[in-house]
Amino acid sequence: MSRLTNHLVVISFDCLSSLDFPLLEQLPHFNKLLDQGSYCKKVETIYPSVTYPCHTSIVTGRYPKNHGIVNNTLTQPGKASPDWYWHRKHIKGTTLYDEAKKAGMTTGALLWPVTARANIDYNMPEIFANRKWHHQIPVSLLNGSKRYQLDLNRRFGHVRNGLNQPELDDFVLESTIHTIKTKKPQLLLVHFVDLDSQRHYHGFSSDEAMDAIKRHDNRLGRIVESLQEAGIYEETTIAVLGDHSALDESKAIKLNVLLKEHGLIDTDSKGAIQNWIAYCKSCDGSAYIYLKDSSDLQTKEVVKKLLDHLLIDERNGIEKIYSQEQAAATGADDQCAFMVEARRGFYFNEEHQGSFLNNITDQDVREKRFTHACHGYSPKKEDYTTILLLAGKGIQRNVVVPSMHLIDEGPTFAKLLGLDLGETDGKVVQDFLTS
Repeated sequence: MSRLTNHLVVISFDCLSSLDFPLLEQLPHFNKLLDQGSYCKKVETIYPSVTYPCHTSIVTGRYPKNHGIVNNTLTQPGKASPDWYWHRKHIKGTTLYDEAKKAGMTTGALLWPVTARANIDYNMPEIFANRKWHHQIPVSLLNGSKRYQLDLNRRFGHVRNGLNQPELDDFVLESTIHTIKTKKPQLLLVHFVDLDSQRHYHGFSSDEAMDAIKRHDNRLGRIVESLQEAGIYEETTIAVLGDHSALDESKAIKLNVLLKEHGLIDTDSKGAIQNWIAYCKSCDGSAYIYLKDSSDLQTKEVVKKLLDHLLIDERNGIEKIYSQEQAAATGADDQCAFMVEARRGFYFNEEHQGSFLNNITDQDVREKRFTHACHGYSPKKEDYTTILLLAGKGIQRNVVVPSMHLIDEGPTFAKLLGLDLGETDGKVVQDFLTS
């Protein structure tokens, strides 16, 4: 399969929404990209619409049930900070970067989710120290390209302030620019989280979120400039995308409180989970209900009655209940017993103590117990789509694709690089491409 481009740079601005499009049109670097390339401002995300499943769908063209990354974090009841799906080993099947590597291309990834210990030439994976005895730098080094990361930390470590934003994205930006100029990878995946963080802790339309978009515009401009300085701009395709949108919320639903009250979760004298029969695993705007024994039909019926009862009163915050089969039909985890969707203004939390519903205060958010906005909701929610902008080699100019799916991005990127992702759920969006 022939290539349409020599270099592909995929820039993910986490939580960039279709609702942001009017602002993007006013910002110089986004506007220039729109003028020189093509776009879709109505990209339907996947379910659950959280970062790790989304980014895996982007590089595989598959739904979560098929690529295996069904949530951000693993189901580990009782663990205060569950581990994330950090590692490439969790992904079923191939990825864009695997196929690029097989084809002899140089590859790079900067904080791209689910790339720890992936076969990527220049890899700084998104992974953090999740135990008291862990330290961030060794954890990153052990799971990515050691010399590459050491060099980036030596050069730009002073820019970073732990995991805080916007400093973390500023560090990623400097690392991206340096990588483009010195390594010139043929596939580069970059993940920026500034906007997502601001929306979580300040609200969807907050001044802080709008400022983050403006910072992203500057970041985009600097990346384009680095491609020009590296002498590869004319041979490069730039893809700018979001993974999901977000919705403001003011109430947290704690289904595990009810499961505990019904004897389905046991705790010790200190309140720690000792055992569970059924468990609510949050995906923020949605949640899975898992049974420890999937063949336990009696418990399944108890949980169903509990959920059906909650559905009657809108004040409980439940909008829809999916059976296992219905959840699988959306592309979500086919191993869950149920999946539940929150109403606007609500989201799910895994706490198993206190009241079933929590009104969220500013202090809760400052203490990072809850958030002011989140994602994870159904892709069918109104005004909940994201965007894709494409420009450069192999891309038509001034084509507007009215709608597409997140799972179409991987096959389209593969076609640009002359690669084949095999069996995918998405398809190539041919209208974007020059041939």
